[in-house]
Amino acid sequence: MKDFVNWMKLKRKLDLYDHKPPYVSEGDIWWASVGENVGFEIGGKSKLFSRPVIIFKKLSHGLYFVIPTSTKHKEGSWYVSFIHKDIKATASLHQSRTIDYRRLYGKLGTLDDNDLENIKTGFCNLYLK
Repeated sequence: MKDFVNWMKLKRKLDLYDHKPPYVSEGDIWWASVGENVGFEIGGKSKLFSRPVIIFKKLSHGLYFVIPTSTKHKEGSWYVSFIHKDIKATASLHQSRTIDYRRLYGKLGTLDDNDLENIKTGFCNLYLK
């Protein structure tokens, strides 16, 4: 059963939490409170409704375009596989979205240049062709 009540409580706390945006760079992987999913949307897990996301583009000092990740292997043009710290993961290109800095709460690391380039290529192939 989906826990929309507790997600709304956490979302309210996140919105009220006023701190400086963290320093992020393109290709960083961060834990983000993405929330409870609706239908086929990718959702978060745990009491923080979180999952790792890739910082794909920094839009402003506190607003980022991110790509959620999963440890489940998936195939197709919507996905790009990569390995980070010996963990196999998949970037879910079709679930990319804009998030506010308040959703971020822990940096996991940074993609290597080759994986970041593969994700950029996959994104361009999916959305720009």
